[in-house]
Amino acid sequence: MNMLPLPGDGQTPVRVLTIAGTDSGGGAGIQADTRTMALCGVHACVAVAAVTVQNTVGVSGFHEIPPEVVAAQVRTVVADIGVGAAKTGMLASTAIIEAVAAVCREVGIGRDAAVPLVVDPVAASMHGDPLLHAEALDAVRHTLIPLATLVTPNLDEVRLLTGIEVVDDASARAAAEALHALGPRWAIVKGGHLRSSAISKDLLFDGERFHEFSAARIPTGNDHGGGDTLAAAVACALAHGYGVPEAVEFGKEWTRRCLQAAYDLGAGHGPVSPLWRLGVAPGAPARGER
Repeated sequence: MNMLPLPGDGQTPVRVLTIAGTDSGGGAGIQADTRTMALCGVHACVAVAAVTVQNTVGVSGFHEIPPEVVAAQVRTVVADIGVGAAKTGMLASTAIIEAVAAVCREVGIGRDAAVPLVVDPVAASMHGDPLLHAEALDAVRHTLIPLATLVTPNLDEVRLLTGIEVVDDASARAAAEALHALGPRWAIVKGGHLRSSAISKDLLFDGERFHEFSAARIPTGNDHGGGDTLAAAVACALAHGYGVPEAVEFGKEWTRRCLQAAYDLGAGHGPVSPLWRLGVAPGAPARGER
C-alpha cells in the first residue's frame, strides 16, 4: 500500500480533528482514532463528546459532555491549530449533534467547506450496547449526515438510518442510494459485518457512480474499533489532499492491515491494531508487499 508520509523531526504534521467518545478499554472511539492518526504521521486533535465505561466485553454506561463544551473544543482547536480534515464518532444525543453541526458550519468544516468531514454515525457498540439515544437518529439523518463529505455507517447503522437490511449487492446499492439521498457528498456501505460472505466489499456512491473496494475477509474476532479506524484513516488521507475514492482505498487497506495485526485483549473482542506500521521503515513497502 502507499503509505502516508511521516513528518520529519521538528516538522509540523498534518492535523486531523476527531469529535467522538472515549473508550476506557482503549480499543475504539477516540483511542482508536488517535492511534491510527499518530501512526499515519498525523497530529490528532480531540473534542470529547462522551465518556464511556467499557472494556472488551461491553459498554456499561456513558456520560455526555455538555454540548456547549463539545462545541467549544472544536472552535478553540480550529482557531489556534487549524485542521485539514475532521471526523465524528459517538455523539450520543440530539443536543450534541446539533451543537457539533453548528460549530462545524461556523468554523468551515463540512461537505461544502474547505475542511472535509467524515461522519461515522455511531449508534451502538459492536456488542449491541446503545451509544446513541434513540430519539437522536433523526438528528443524525437530518442534521449531521447532510454536513458530511463522507458518511461511513456499518450495516447495523445502515439499517437504522435507511430501513434497508443489506444482504447482497443489490440491497447494498439500494442502501448506498438511500444514504446519499440524506445529503452527504459521498456515502459508503461497508461489507465488514456481512459475515456470510468470504469477501469484505465496500460500496462507495456519489449520487452518480459506484466504486467498489474488495478484500478477502480476515478470520478474527478481534475487530474492535475497526469502523473508527477506517474513518480515521480516510480522514488522514483527505487531510493529505486525497480525493474521496483514493482516501477510501487507503482507509480500506489500512484497516485490513490493522485486522491482520489485531491481538487478544481481555475476555472479549480485542482491538484492530495499527502498531504494524512500527515495523515498516520509511519508504519501505508494508509487510507482505514486494
